[in-house]
Amino acid sequence: MGETSIYFSAPNTPVEEEYWQALIEDGEASRCPAPPAPPHEIWRCLGLINEDNLAPPEQTADTTDWETATRMMQEGSVLELTAVGYNRGGLLVEWNGQQGFVPISHLAEIPTYMDEQERERILQSRVGQVLRLKVIEVDPERSRLVLSERATRSDEEQRQMLLRQLVPGEMRHGRITNLCSFGAFVDLGGIEGLVHISEISWGRITHPSDVLRPGQQVKVCILNVDRERDRVGLSIKRAQPDPWQSLETRYSVGQIISATVTHVVDFGAFAQVEEGVEGLIHASELAEGSFLHPRNVVQEGQQVQAMIISLDPGRRRLALSLRRATPSA
Repeated sequence: MGETSIYFSAPNTPVEEEYWQALIEDGEASRCPAPPAPPHEIWRCLGLINEDNLAPPEQTADTTDWETATRMMQEGSVLELTAVGYNRGGLLVEWNGQQGFVPISHLAEIPTYMDEQERERILQSRVGQVLRLKVIEVDPERSRLVLSERATRSDEEQRQMLLRQLVPGEMRHGRITNLCSFGAFVDLGGIEGLVHISEISWGRITHPSDVLRPGQQVKVCILNVDRERDRVGLSIKRAQPDPWQSLETRYSVGQIISATVTHVVDFGAFAQVEEGVEGLIHASELAEGSFLHPRNVVQEGQQVQAMIISLDPGRRRLALSLRRATPSA
């Protein structure tokens, strides 16, 4: 279907507040990434966390067995148990007739991010193996026995120490280990954190690979730390200055600037002034006279000269005009 024929002409009065409302509803909503989700929700969506996986069948162990399991957890005893099965969230083992569960996040040498098929292949391949495990949770009332292979590794104490040291708001350096559609994983030196795609750049990106690569060293800001689930939320963009905060030191109303058209919509076009800063050129500010659609005047990727007609860093709004930047004949 062809585009609706809507004619635009330049008015003599400034654009009303409805223009900004249109920007919010039609423009910002379509160009901004989804708001960051809590990291543990990301892992839950991936199937790496599933509370249902922690509920074994009816209790078969007696009180003495639970007391023994609790003592082993307190003493840090190492058990050698055979993996007898698996489910979507990890491996199943047996101890004294009681079913235990080893979450996938507590298995050693398991990739942080896996698709469904790879996860099932890895778990299936480990059934029948003898695992060195430590008890990390005992809950007789829920008949729950949770164990960890990772806790038996010599570097686990150092890893837990690092986890305890991480504080929201502090800056750290790390290395990109993996990129996926919703973000990037960063190794902080034994602890992997997640940078949601909305926290990668102040500018607009469609995929983390647009600006990052595996192995790249990055500076990150700690957003949140979930020590119970060993999850760390990170931000790359917050480790850098917010370009909007100092915008008025670089630009002023009436100034003619260069910009790149990034997105054309029915009511105008967005143009990037610098990384992380985009302004809106309302259709009425594109050109003199009448035209069918903003695409008849500008195209994505086009370099333009524009005049700043309003600047509001607090509300992250920048209004531009092409027609006012063009000298009258």
